[in-house]
Amino acid sequence: MKLCCSSPMVPGQTLTEKAQKLRLWGYDAIAVFQPYNEWSDELREELGSLQKRTGVRAAEFVFMDASYGNAMSPDDELRNRCRAMYRHAATVCGEIGAVTEIEYQYGPQDPMPLFDPYQQLSQDQEDDFTAFYREVLDLVAGTPARVLLEPINRYESRFLNRIVDNIRIIDAVAHPNAGLLPDTFHMSIEEADMGKALMEAGHRIAHVHLGDSNRLLPGHGLLNWHDIFGALNTVGYDGYVNLECSTTGDPAVTLPATAASLRDLVRR
Repeated sequence: MKLCCSSPMVPGQTLTEKAQKLRLWGYDAIAVFQPYNEWSDELREELGSLQKRTGVRAAEFVFMDASYGNAMSPDDELRNRCRAMYRHAATVCGEIGAVTEIEYQYGPQDPMPLFDPYQQLSQDQEDDFTAFYREVLDLVAGTPARVLLEPINRYESRFLNRIVDNIRIIDAVAHPNAGLLPDTFHMSIEEADMGKALMEAGHRIAHVHLGDSNRLLPGHGLLNWHDIFGALNTVGYDGYVNLECSTTGDPAVTLPATAASLRDLVRR
C-alpha cells in the first residue's frame, strides 16, 4: 500500500509546495480537493506535471463547491451543476490516471435519521443513479482512471450508507473503471464489523480514505487499525490509503509521525 494525504490538510500556497512537503514527510501521493471556481489552465498544467517535478503523484482528484453531493437533487439547476462538475472531474482524472468519487447524496441531513437508518433506494432511484454512474464511467473508459462510490454515513446521506449497498451498484454497472472507496470514519458509524465489510468488498476496493472514529488522524480515536490494515492486506489491496481527516495540530509534526505509523501498519 502507498500513502496519500488530502491537499486541504497540507500547508502551502500551491499544489507544488504541498506536494514537496508531503514528499519530505514520507508520502507517495496527494489527493487534490480543488475549489471549482479557482480551476484554471495553469492549475491543470501544474497538476499534469506534478509527479514528474516533485515525485508525488496526484492519486485522487475532486472538484468542490456548494453543488457537490447533489447529483440526484430534485432541483434541476442544482442537479445539473453538480453533474457537470462530476463529469469535469472525471475528465481531468482521465488525463492524469487518478480516481474521483461520486455519491448519491452528500450533506447534513434534516431531520437526522436517528430512528430510520439504512434507507433503501426505490427501484426508480437506483435505476437513475446507476444510469448516471455509467455515464460518468464512460468518460474515463480506456484510461487508468476510476470513478468510485464512497459509502457515506447516515448523518450526511440518506442512502447507500453501507459498503454492501454500494457493492450492489458497482456489480450492476459491471464497468472496468468502477470501484469502491471505503472511508474508515464513515465505516465506524455504519459497519458492525469493519474488517468483515472490507473483506466482503475485496477486489472492488480501489482507494481508501483514512480517518479515526472522531475524524482525527489514525491513532487519535477508537478504531482498531491493525484489524483494518489486516483486512486490506488479506484481500490483496495494494493501492493508496489517503488521509482525509483533521491533522490535530501542526501538520509539520503530525503528518510525518502519522506516515511513520502507517508504514509500520503496512509492514505488519
